[in-house]
Amino acid sequence: MATGLSPMNKALNLVPKRAESRQSEQLRDTFVDSGVAVVMESVDHQIVYGRRGTGKTHAFRYLETVVRGNGEIPVYLDLRTVGSPEGLFLGEEVKPTERASRILVDLLNQFHDSLMESAIEDEDLLTDEFLISRLDGLLDSISTVRVSGEVEVSQEAEKVNTSKLGGGIKLGFKAPELELSGEDSKENRKLTTETRRGTEGIYLNFSDIARSLRLLFESLRSRRVWLLLDEWSSIPGDIQPYLGEFLVRCLLPIQGLTVKVAAIEQQTNFRTMLPSGHIIGLELGADIAANVSLDEFMVFEENKERSREFFKSLFFNHLTLGGVPNSPVAHISSAQGVVRQGFTDTRAFDELVRAAEGVPRDALNIAAKAAVRAATERISVHDVRAAGRSWFQSDKEAALRSKEEASRLLNWIIDKVIRERRARGFLVNQHDTGNALLLALFDARVLHVVRRGYSAQDEPGERYDVYVIDYGAYVDLMQTRYAPQGVLPIGPEDSEPEYVEVPTQDLRAIRRAVLDVDSFVATLPSARTLT
Repeated sequence: MATGLSPMNKALNLVPKRAESRQSEQLRDTFVDSGVAVVMESVDHQIVYGRRGTGKTHAFRYLETVVRGNGEIPVYLDLRTVGSPEGLFLGEEVKPTERASRILVDLLNQFHDSLMESAIEDEDLLTDEFLISRLDGLLDSISTVRVSGEVEVSQEAEKVNTSKLGGGIKLGFKAPELELSGEDSKENRKLTTETRRGTEGIYLNFSDIARSLRLLFESLRSRRVWLLLDEWSSIPGDIQPYLGEFLVRCLLPIQGLTVKVAAIEQQTNFRTMLPSGHIIGLELGADIAANVSLDEFMVFEENKERSREFFKSLFFNHLTLGGVPNSPVAHISSAQGVVRQGFTDTRAFDELVRAAEGVPRDALNIAAKAAVRAATERISVHDVRAAGRSWFQSDKEAALRSKEEASRLLNWIIDKVIRERRARGFLVNQHDTGNALLLALFDARVLHVVRRGYSAQDEPGERYDVYVIDYGAYVDLMQTRYAPQGVLPIGPEDSEPEYVEVPTQDLRAIRRAVLDVDSFVATLPSARTLT
């Protein structure tokens, strides 16, 4: 435990930063609803998008407690725990179908185990002999193994002939008689041996699995099952369509089952075309809705008060409801009390909210670093800025070191947007938002999208997304002449710009706020492969 810290700063430093570190009850108590809960509680199949740290796991764990409280059956599966090294990492050495089968078997075994645990805890389900036998039937449907390879058949034959001859004379009152007898037997034996030389492989029949699942759900007495598949993006991209095809054929059609998938949008591959021309996987919108993005729910650029209240509640819940036992700050009775006792003033807390850029995990980590820096004092604006820069360097910038071109793009954006325009945001034409380097920066949380589909009166028909640069990337410029003056620079290019936050209505002159990413990409040695 850290020494030389005030009770509040100790508590802030000890707050678990990941949902996996907490018990289910703590996850329920510490959850702060940004508006996503009511959408996720729908019985429709859904994909929940969100970058790292936006709270996907926390939201799923919270939903798990809500479902259980409603008397239904939640099954939470972390897809990082399924599969084998051969299925995950051998790539072309093992066929995709075999790798996918291994992952599916693990997934269905965990699904079976979770349902069995639910049955054990529920007397009505436990005494249902059909349910137990049908759970066994599910295991049987995923236990078939076949050997693929050469088959060698050898035959051995044996033939045995036996002959016997006998004779005798009968004596009596009549003339003597000669009697002959004989015996001839044949015996044929044939032995066939079959030897298979090949590799054992898992054989999954989707029809058998679907049938066993339908029978199983008939025994659940109208109890809806919620299958929550977390960490979808941990599955190799070339395997994801096969897993999606399984969902389409075996799980999504089942009455009484709701499937939710948590994924990082930039790391998903739900659908693909096989060499045969056949398309497999999930069709977004048709098979499953993709209408939930935690990144969009966490955007607070247009409502500062909402942002402030969310993070007040986040810290209050984590410090008082989910903190360490006998926490020295458990006596705090309101969210405002966290600000009052932990920060020098409201301005310091607002600086923390700004530094988080709408990402809860970033807020918790920056607060922890600021608390250590503040030691026995309350956290100041200067502490938040230093912590924000430190967190950016150790977490986000470090993740980009292996992506040299993405790092160069970030530096180019900082020069163009902050140093030249003195802004912290820019517009990108939606035609260009699929750029691989831009997506890499967004995925690393060094760029944030705060509005999509923005239009300009001077460019009818064109749509733009509004990006802002992460706080940690420019915080060291805030005391210099390059300090950002606002999100977007607007107005004619031959006059001094006006600066606005993300506008709620279309403006006339936004051309100076548009960033042409292609002009940077054209300077790269790999430009031909990126365009």
